[in-house]
Amino acid sequence: MKLLPTRNSTLALHRAGFTSVPAMLDYAAKGETGVTFYNAKGEQLSALPWRDVRERAQIVARKLIGAGFARGERILITADTWPGFFDSFFGAQYAGLLPVPVSIPVGIGGKEAYLDQLRRQFAASGAVAAVGLDDLAGYLADAAREFPSVRLHGGIDALHSLPEKPVDLRPLGADDLCYIQFSSGSTRHPHGVQITQRALMANLSGMVGPAGLDVVEGDRAVSWLPLYHDMGLIGFLLGPLSSQLSIDYLTPRDFARRPMQWLNVVSRNRCTISYSPSFGYDLAVRRGAAQVPADLDLSCWRHAGIGGDMVRADVLERFAATFGPYGFDRTAFIPSYGMAEVCLAITFCPHDTGVRTDTVDRIALADTQRAVPAADPGDHQRARRFVICGRVLPGHRLEVRGPDGAVLADRAVGRIFVSGPSVMPGYFGEPEASREVLRDGWLDTGDLGYMLEGEIVVTGRAKDLIIVNGRNVWPQDIEWAIEAKRVVKNGDVAAFSIDTGEGERVVVAVLARVSGEEGRRDLARDVAGAVREAIAVDCDVALVPPTMGLPTTSSGKLSRARTKANYLAGLYAPKPAAA
Repeated sequence: MKLLPTRNSTLALHRAGFTSVPAMLDYAAKGETGVTFYNAKGEQLSALPWRDVRERAQIVARKLIGAGFARGERILITADTWPGFFDSFFGAQYAGLLPVPVSIPVGIGGKEAYLDQLRRQFAASGAVAAVGLDDLAGYLADAAREFPSVRLHGGIDALHSLPEKPVDLRPLGADDLCYIQFSSGSTRHPHGVQITQRALMANLSGMVGPAGLDVVEGDRAVSWLPLYHDMGLIGFLLGPLSSQLSIDYLTPRDFARRPMQWLNVVSRNRCTISYSPSFGYDLAVRRGAAQVPADLDLSCWRHAGIGGDMVRADVLERFAATFGPYGFDRTAFIPSYGMAEVCLAITFCPHDTGVRTDTVDRIALADTQRAVPAADPGDHQRARRFVICGRVLPGHRLEVRGPDGAVLADRAVGRIFVSGPSVMPGYFGEPEASREVLRDGWLDTGDLGYMLEGEIVVTGRAKDLIIVNGRNVWPQDIEWAIEAKRVVKNGDVAAFSIDTGEGERVVVAVLARVSGEEGRRDLARDVAGAVREAIAVDCDVALVPPTMGLPTTSSGKLSRARTKANYLAGLYAPKPAAA
């Protein structure tokens, strides 16, 4: 199968500046670039030029309109990485319907957990149709039974089997909503973020422009990120579309099985732009380093973005050391910060600077909420490194505020607020939840951080913060300290606190990949010892069976809130007397 071209031969590069998603696709369809899908072996499954994506979407749109779906109604789509998602997502755009991309089952949790998630999403969005992978048709049917307003559900054939009628298209325009994005729910149940066409266009302009990725003629994107998450959908579908780029795709599942295929596609297709959370780079080193082909050449990779979770300097340093001999340039790293409530991007680091860190005194940070430079950066007991995440996008503002709402000076830790044209108007159908986070045009991100010479340093989620004996402790510090001791694998630990009635108690849940009672005792002892050494407090250790796993959000991030809920429910250990 022929590789789709990286450059359009006659169509001029138009870097964002459109009014709507249909307008972007209309323009890109005039060229030869498009999307290609690969399997875990790196074999090409299918390729769709943007003109084919548009043609297929408009057929679906006429089917939806002909079936009587009204403008503004919602259609829930299980967002796997395959052509059917493109048909339904863009088809809804041309039909005037609002797509609601939702996750496929991730991790271990069983049918009922996924059905419960689908039911909440049906209720929150008021969707009247639901389509997706054939394998999930049964799930959609079971979840839809409780909602009489759902008039169509099933695999993608449920959509394609509708008759195409000679009706006029009614594409979503500049003044309309674009879709509903369920937030990942890292610290709460997910809300439906209203993504407007105007907010999306503003965010895309910043992302692909000079302050973002500075897309140029000849760029090519590659992604394994899930399309139900904002970084996958906006960053690596709508973003490249806004600049008429070709995109090469792996599914998240295939990436997890064979992470080296991500880098193989970069090398073989001469891709220049790709993104991943820190854990993706870590997985590429841990599972892929032993399978590096001799002809791997990553010298083409000019923007290696990091976002979606806390940016970990140690992980990125290992990646650069491992793949530097194969042409990877560590200055290609671009740490960034964003969230669904601002479409996607909030800040980007400058190009060609790589990962820059700020090393602060851990005790001063905990006791005074100030990021005081560490006297000895090499003292891992006192020093804590944070990655600098860059400047806010043009046309937007970012402030770090204290408990009284006052804007804080450099190095003072507080809550991060952002305003600008990319900020959501609110959560769909949830005015109270919207008022909790939006005021006077400013969004309370729920994140903590501090400013440093005009750039933001993100320190964690406010609701994840652990307070022990008046000290602020970041759960990442605990988790990373345990991982650094090689007590458990990366990603196998979650730290949180519970209220015992006499104060906060630290709890650490770890996957117990050991056998026998003695092995379990040794693991618990080693974990508790690592925590005492790192933060000088005692902790309770909950040993989680590997078959159960630690819960994650829809975007694959560790969910400490759900881990804590499982612990309190007695799934990991006897429920504490007071919680």
